[in-house]
Amino acid sequence: MKIAIVLNTSWNIYNFRLGLVKALLAEGHEVVAIAPRDEYTPKLVALGCSYAEVKMDSRGANPLKDLALTFELFKIYKRLQPDVILQYTIKPNIYGTFAASALRIPVINNVCGLGTAFLNRNLVSRFAIAMYKLAFRFPKLVFFQNEDDKDFFLKSKIIKNTRTDVLPGSGINIDEFVPKGSYTDKPFTFLLISRLIHDKGILEYIDAIKMLKSKGVEARFQLLGQLDTKHSRGIAKSLVEEWIEHDVVEYLGATDDVKPYINNSDCVVLPSYREGTPRSLLEAASSGKPLVATDVAGCNNIVDDQVNGFLCKAKNAADLANKMEQMLTLDKDTIVKMGKASRAIARGNFDEKIVINKYISSISEV
Repeated sequence: MKIAIVLNTSWNIYNFRLGLVKALLAEGHEVVAIAPRDEYTPKLVALGCSYAEVKMDSRGANPLKDLALTFELFKIYKRLQPDVILQYTIKPNIYGTFAASALRIPVINNVCGLGTAFLNRNLVSRFAIAMYKLAFRFPKLVFFQNEDDKDFFLKSKIIKNTRTDVLPGSGINIDEFVPKGSYTDKPFTFLLISRLIHDKGILEYIDAIKMLKSKGVEARFQLLGQLDTKHSRGIAKSLVEEWIEHDVVEYLGATDDVKPYINNSDCVVLPSYREGTPRSLLEAASSGKPLVATDVAGCNNIVDDQVNGFLCKAKNAADLANKMEQMLTLDKDTIVKMGKASRAIARGNFDEKIVINKYISSISEV
């Protein structure tokens, strides 16, 4: 069977869907990666994928560009004639579905999170909802990454319940992200892993750090992630440089391998405004780390408050600082216990084998 996987970057396919790609190839399927070309495209080809390039601007809504994307995907799908198409992120989900439906090719979509467009009910969110309503008449199946997002789509009458299912995010390879080392008496280290955009709660994290430091709290505060200054909600490079200059936070830059940074931390933090199922929390949980995150969709299905971490209020730096202070004042045995609880949650609920098996089963049904 020829299976196309469509995403907004080759990086995204390689980093978040690698397990699925390998499983499909191992079953003898032909896998076609359809995404913009980047430094991860050759890695997908080396794995055994075919590749088709598509131009796609994942930022903002431009009717002319989006119409052009629909026609471009139509031509690619018509030329390749895949048996089924797996689509992720908003633009493939919408415009890829229009293209595939015109060719009567079955699609399975994945809503990876509602994203910035849905955080505020405005013209952009209304447009996105209208386009989803048009497109989601056609998919054979739509996966969501948490029940809250699924319920939102059902209550908004974007899709019928008979075409939906929920997955534990992209899942996590629990054999790759494993606990290493144990809690020590070195300075307690907090780590936030994220693209540097406002909606991930970066500014709240910085404000919380300032509050803790003003109280004389001794700890290390780290930030790991790619600058995204072209994003409409991106953090300015000059602001990050200011934080570094004033020794507010240790900015670690970007990396292809987060494991050593997670292993060297004591607690992973994510004060995001809303998520699908955040990869950074899955990686940290599987690595046996306690967590501090916002009590919002996507985060609160990984963090069990006071079991494997603490939940704080969204957009509330003071509450975040309070929960971080609670974490670093816990005794060693409690921190170790929370880390073990994180590992158990990752193993029981978020093993990527769950995701892979659900996709393989759904592809067979389609």
